[in-house]
Amino acid sequence: MNGELLLEIGTEEIPAGYLANGLKSFLNLTLEMLREQRVAGDTELHAYGTPRRLVLMGRGLPQKQEDTTQEITGPPKAVAFDKEGHPTKAAEGFAKKQGVALDQISTVRTEKGDYLYIKRQIAGKSTREILAENLPRVIERIPWPKTMRWGSVGFSFVRPIHWIVALFDGEIIPFTVAEITAGTMTLGHRFLAPDAVRVSGIDEYLQVMKKGFVIIDQEEREKLVEEKIEDAARRVGGKPGKDPELLSTVANLVEYPSAVCGRFDEAFLRLPDPVLITPMKEHQKYFPVYKDDGSLMPNFLAINNTLARDETIVQKGHERVLRARLSDADFFFEEDRKRPLKARLDDLKRVIFQAQLGTSFEKMTRFRELAEYLGNVILPGALDDIRMVSELCKCDLVTQMVTEFPSLQGTMGKEYAKLEGYPEAICTAIHEHYLPERAGGKLPESKIGAIVGLADRMDTICGYFALGMEPSGTADPYALRRHAIAILRILEAFDWDVSLVGFIRESLSILKRKLAFEIDSMADKVAQFFRERYKQLMLRNGYESEYIDAVISAGFDHVHYVKPRIEQIRKYALESEKFESLALTFKRIANMLKREKIAYEVDPGLFQEECESTLWKQCREAGEGVKSSISDNDYEEAMDILAGLKGPVDEFFDGVEILTKESPDLRRNRVALLQSLAGLFLSIADFSKLSV
Repeated sequence: MNGELLLEIGTEEIPAGYLANGLKSFLNLTLEMLREQRVAGDTELHAYGTPRRLVLMGRGLPQKQEDTTQEITGPPKAVAFDKEGHPTKAAEGFAKKQGVALDQISTVRTEKGDYLYIKRQIAGKSTREILAENLPRVIERIPWPKTMRWGSVGFSFVRPIHWIVALFDGEIIPFTVAEITAGTMTLGHRFLAPDAVRVSGIDEYLQVMKKGFVIIDQEEREKLVEEKIEDAARRVGGKPGKDPELLSTVANLVEYPSAVCGRFDEAFLRLPDPVLITPMKEHQKYFPVYKDDGSLMPNFLAINNTLARDETIVQKGHERVLRARLSDADFFFEEDRKRPLKARLDDLKRVIFQAQLGTSFEKMTRFRELAEYLGNVILPGALDDIRMVSELCKCDLVTQMVTEFPSLQGTMGKEYAKLEGYPEAICTAIHEHYLPERAGGKLPESKIGAIVGLADRMDTICGYFALGMEPSGTADPYALRRHAIAILRILEAFDWDVSLVGFIRESLSILKRKLAFEIDSMADKVAQFFRERYKQLMLRNGYESEYIDAVISAGFDHVHYVKPRIEQIRKYALESEKFESLALTFKRIANMLKREKIAYEVDPGLFQEECESTLWKQCREAGEGVKSSISDNDYEEAMDILAGLKGPVDEFFDGVEILTKESPDLRRNRVALLQSLAGLFLSIADFSKLSV
């Protein structure tokens, strides 16, 4: 008969942002332990949590460990027995250590000779015993962003532990963690059902939680929060703002949510929406309320972790707190407007970006120059706007609004620029140069914003690489991987024909005026960093490693060409009958050139055999066709052309001795002919990396 597990860890309030990952780790660590201890069985284990409790529930656990066979090898037979066949101290010691009689020991033949050997059956422990031994270690291993110690307890956890319920088939699992002994007593909602209640298993626990005003399922709480704010907003003729992140956070702040709709002074509506929404969301975790036309209403939605006796009192409390927040925001906004953005440029000279890389003003001058470099390549008619956005885009960092609410950087720059009468394109670009804000986030839509964002990120990456502060292992304190992926996504999305290496070298050349480093080696290191990031990006997008490697090994400098090549080569490899001959032809050429480190020029005057002249003619004709096909992004047609070279290549290999010792000039010329062919193939991909 299979058993059930109930484990609840009761704590002080866990930060909302910690809960989801903590529960995921709790579940995975427990499942891993059950598998290692051979008691996983057909277990269906689930993790739930609220601010005050972490819960594991599972059914289908076996009653005991699976039995195992243990095989133990002892000392060599020659050492264990003397010449007369009598056991020595080595044999006696081995038998004593293993708890068996000498006549129970056998021998086994190995490559090194005969050894003493024991094979015995080990009965599995009871699951309850296994859980008692291992659950404390599981609890201790849950990773948290920050942990704490309390009192004299020598144990670290996310928050102090107050109670533990641990039951297997209704029986207590005997263990102690943080001086708390596991038992059967749980607590309901802190305010609505604070008394301790005894439980005997999962079904009773669920009933107790329901009666105790505790919704342990995070998803259920989210749905309930959503329903309650929609209902509260509907009563004032509005609808709540859609914010999945805030919804998740609020759901993890409560055990039993209730909603209240408050109101603030309509005079605050003259402020830009972000100035109102950000204090609501970041400081108070309130939801804004919108009209059907998308404009803000002078209302907000607050979630409480209790049922109010008098909702009016609760509402007034929330309104009083928000009024103070919005008054502060109003003050900051009015103070900021007394100075135009451009006047704040000098303030950036007093803000250190990084000790060795200088101030934010110095950084701005670097990425402004780098943005002009990109503008000359991509958008030469907009250089004045590019310079203007570069100079304005960081000025809001020294405003009071952004100092108070750092998440508004870029947003406030856009709002202040609008109020100062700058063109819409400039205002939009100021905000969009920060996009994407996170992995997989929204990309900029304006070209100017994208160009300035590219320059800003590249200066950051090259600056930290030049200081030797590149990412290592999982550590990436300056988010350089995220910046690199953002650059790659933008170049790809806008289909800009920009040399990545040229972009890197230009950034390093500008940095060279401030820092001492060797540009060539540093450019290679940064380019390799981008290549690795691109491969990881494509792997996450579902592309196979061999196709990615084949393409980026042959050429990665112009990012916007890479994905089309990968897709067309993959399709060609899977669908075309010509692919095998194409790949084998290249591999034959590449194998011949493995030891050739010097590039040579073809001299047709040195041809001795007709197969040489034929191959050279075919190579030049194929080169023109491949070049034309590539310019049209038609890599399948280019591969068809290269596949047609199989015959002339085979005749060349059969007709001449390529690495001849007869004449160094003749040898070099034949190698040069193969190098020209290899170059044609490598203009598309390194086909030697593809399986045939």
